[in-house]
Amino acid sequence: MAGSSAVGRPARARRAAALGVGTLVRRLLIAAVLIVGVTVAVFPFLYLLLQSLAPWDQVDRRVFPTALTLRSYRWLLFEAGARDPWLRALFNSFFVTVASVLLMVTSAGLVGYALSHIPFRGRAAINNVILFHMFFPGILLLVPTFLIVRYAGLYNTYAGMIIPTAMSVWAIFMYTSFFKGVSSEMIEAARIDGASEAQIVFRIIVPVSLPITSVITLFLFMDRWGQLLWDLMVVSDRSKMTLSVLLASLQGSYAPYPGPIYAASTLLTLPVLIVFWLFRRNFTAGIAFVFK
Repeated sequence: MAGSSAVGRPARARRAAALGVGTLVRRLLIAAVLIVGVTVAVFPFLYLLLQSLAPWDQVDRRVFPTALTLRSYRWLLFEAGARDPWLRALFNSFFVTVASVLLMVTSAGLVGYALSHIPFRGRAAINNVILFHMFFPGILLLVPTFLIVRYAGLYNTYAGMIIPTAMSVWAIFMYTSFFKGVSSEMIEAARIDGASEAQIVFRIIVPVSLPITSVITLFLFMDRWGQLLWDLMVVSDRSKMTLSVLLASLQGSYAPYPGPIYAASTLLTLPVLIVFWLFRRNFTAGIAFVFK
């Protein structure tokens, strides 16, 4: 018995060692895949930032410049490039994006609450229309929407950029799905206690929906901030152009100055990163709800 036990111990040790090596190899492979994935995702932003800070004689010639300078930003915002309204375009982007997102979140939240907790005739039909609209190519509606905006006298105005984007069927769908998980008994109890629909919304619905609101707000902000096609169609006055439109319209004339183009692109990217940083905690909780 003692001999068989002595023989078994080295075999078990070899199996344990093999399992340990296999686990180590799997972890190394996972780490390698993660490193490659993070590098692929982060490198374009790092390259953009480095080129915007590179000396002009090194732009697009060295991935990692030998020195860093703010010359491209100074030239763009305060020197020769200041003849074009870059600061104004940055303000326009913030104004249009914030106004559009506020309208989209507010309207989607109210519609989502009504579709999930207020019984009325035609509710199922409205839900079907929303689902259909989600799968309908939005680009097909650009020309009709543009004609409506022009006939309404909103061409070349902030309202022309904001109002047509004030409703998001995706946000309505997300809110409706979320609110269906809110207890109907709790809402009915609030109604029995005499609470109005407005009180229910502000005292019950808004607090419980903060995580999903963070997710919706972040995605809507990213989508609206980078919007190009619609704003390019509806605005021709440079003083009302957003940053993405001004950047696209001046690509040709700024071809000899790639550094400032990288600087403008960096300014276009940074607000999205800042918003994500501000909403990161609620965003994580909201994503957990979406995929639960």
